[in-house]
Amino acid sequence: MAIKPPPPPWDVLQQVNELVGNSGLRNEVDKGVRALAQSALSRLEVVSREEFDTQAEILKRTRERVVALEAELEEMTRELEALSKES
Repeated sequence: MAIKPPPPPWDVLQQVNELVGNSGLRNEVDKGVRALAQSALSRLEVVSREEFDTQAEILKRTRERVVALEAELEEMTRELEALSKES
């Protein structure tokens, strides 16, 4: 039997707000749920969008360099093979 994944946090927040209604508890519950969600997120190993974009750009440049080096190596290998056939 498969375990059903938990609902997204915004669904839980909406359900809690529906249960509490317009009572004075709504703001307190909302603050508590948001604090709990923030606490859970802070424990995750995540990076900022800026850091992600920086690393993605570095990876892109690295891949481009690897492709260029592979092409250069392939050309040098062909030249070496041609020289060895001439000997």
